[in-house]
Amino acid sequence: MRVGRVVSVEEFPEARVPAWKLLIDFGPEIGVKRSSAQITHYSREQLEGSLVVGVVNLVPRLIARFKSEVLVLGALDETEGVVLLRPDKEASVGARIA
Repeated sequence: MRVGRVVSVEEFPEARVPAWKLLIDFGPEIGVKRSSAQITHYSREQLEGSLVVGVVNLVPRLIARFKSEVLVLGALDETEGVVLLRPDKEASVGARIA
């Protein structure tokens, strides 16, 4: 698991379940990776530039012809949906989760 910064957020109308297409920068060792994230209760403005925690060593999955390479982590809340797991302070992009 690594810290990444969301660099872009795109709509994903082809997805069966509402989702965003995210580009996430995990630093020079891992690079920029793509993720399909079912976190549409977060706005594009809330996500762009924010830090997230992602699992970066999974086999990519094809979701509606979009290669999702990273699993963005969150806690499932009955009323909020997925609540993102993020560092509570600024952290280095690519930092390992300990």
